[in-house]
Amino acid sequence: MNRIRPLVLAGLLTSLPAWALTPAHTLVIAQSLDDATSFDPAEGFELSTVQAFNSLYQRLVQSDPAHPAVLKPVLAASWHAGADGHSLEFTLRPGARFASGNALRPEDVIFSLSRVIRLNKDPAFILGQLGWTRDNVGRFLTRTGPAKVKVAWTADVGPAFVLSLLSAPASSIVDARTASAHEIDGDQGNAWLKTHSAGSGPYAIRSYQPHQALVLSGNPLSPAGAPRLDTVLIKNVPDPAARRLLIEQGDADIARNLGPDQIAALQGKPGVTPLAVPSASIHYLAFNIESSNPVLKNPALWEAARWLIDYDNVATTLLKGQFAPHQAFLPLGFPGALKERPYHFDPERARAILARAGLKEVNIRLDVNNQPPYLDVAQALQASFAKGGIRLNVVPAVGSQVGSLFSSRNYEAIWTSWGPDYFDPHTNASAFALNRNDGEKTLAWRTGWQIPALNAKTLAALKQTDPARRARAYESIEREVQRNSPFVVAFQSRNLIALRSSLKGYVQGITPDMVFYDKVSK
Repeated sequence: MNRIRPLVLAGLLTSLPAWALTPAHTLVIAQSLDDATSFDPAEGFELSTVQAFNSLYQRLVQSDPAHPAVLKPVLAASWHAGADGHSLEFTLRPGARFASGNALRPEDVIFSLSRVIRLNKDPAFILGQLGWTRDNVGRFLTRTGPAKVKVAWTADVGPAFVLSLLSAPASSIVDARTASAHEIDGDQGNAWLKTHSAGSGPYAIRSYQPHQALVLSGNPLSPAGAPRLDTVLIKNVPDPAARRLLIEQGDADIARNLGPDQIAALQGKPGVTPLAVPSASIHYLAFNIESSNPVLKNPALWEAARWLIDYDNVATTLLKGQFAPHQAFLPLGFPGALKERPYHFDPERARAILARAGLKEVNIRLDVNNQPPYLDVAQALQASFAKGGIRLNVVPAVGSQVGSLFSSRNYEAIWTSWGPDYFDPHTNASAFALNRNDGEKTLAWRTGWQIPALNAKTLAALKQTDPARRARAYESIEREVQRNSPFVVAFQSRNLIALRSSLKGYVQGITPDMVFYDKVSK
């Protein structure tokens, strides 16, 4: 793959603020990249990396952004389910090639899917739901012809659910020969792929400098066709006010993750189109039961917290249009999502709940991403919780640090968000309502919540094949989490972004990975 020399990249970055207009063949994006830790699809699980995977990689099947429940063939030309009900056979797309020029083979599919399990990074639980382990995964992925591969599983799930899993970013198909050429100590190319790419997407990583910039080069060999713009430059701009100025002045083509103040300031500005893009991201408060702070184990705290979020004020006054109050872990638009909102801001009720439980002078550390809207909401929670007798000590940090605290259970409380990994209700149910203590760092595990009965209900819903009954099963699970859990789900978000008005062809769907730059022109 092409690499940009460090001096050239440095010149490109330092010249960016001085541009009157962005270069004709370069898409310039201003956003925060501070959460990025790995661009390996078997490892990357942060917003910045997930947003990049559709540019760098393709899957056998992928969701249609306009109709996410519809799976379209991408690197697969076709597929059929096996008579055993526990297998799928795929015929690969003829002539498909990676950015390296290597042809797509069944071996690449086998390598890619099995390495997710064998590396056992954060996304591994997605494919682990099929019953795959490091020891057995090789038996379930087989080459059945020059352009055919069979995917089998032992889990009690049907082909439709498996296709949903294969549409997840973790199921991206990696060029096995390129990755293996950069293998170090049996890591299957993981160290190299943290900062490089080996996919068939419309772009490839040219250079990545952590906390500075990600530069992508167009891939003319992509099965989807060459992108319309040669280069994508994603520049790390941590300050949302600075991102707003860049888009307003024409020094950026897209500004991502803006706050409501920035969007309001851009309204009516010539050459700029502000957008509020519907999102499946759920924003919630999580308490760590395993923390040394004993109050966090008390369900009375969880109940009181539900009455201490000023849902409507945060959504309409603080974050104008960016959030809608939503109190269930399935986002609206997913089968089984609850619409009812049983809680509202009532600090007196919260005080009474805490008093009955004997909880006084409650002090809790609240870790939060230092980017909007997270920090804005955390500060609003600090004020509203104080009215109910709970002191929140807000501690902002970069996204990657907050994520590490959460995944290691080294926190007291966290205000954060969750986006689905694939378009199926089990993606969120398996995060919020499943903790089998089997090594999968689900959200329930990260809070230390032990839920054997809810585990059984969640797994039973997964096996249900009737769509209406399955939706009702998830509604029941959501109500349990809504009533009594260390999670306080509060909002469903909309992504606030701004585009230069001359930009055409940008596509962003409801799930975090549905970001597409290949059809963009200007």
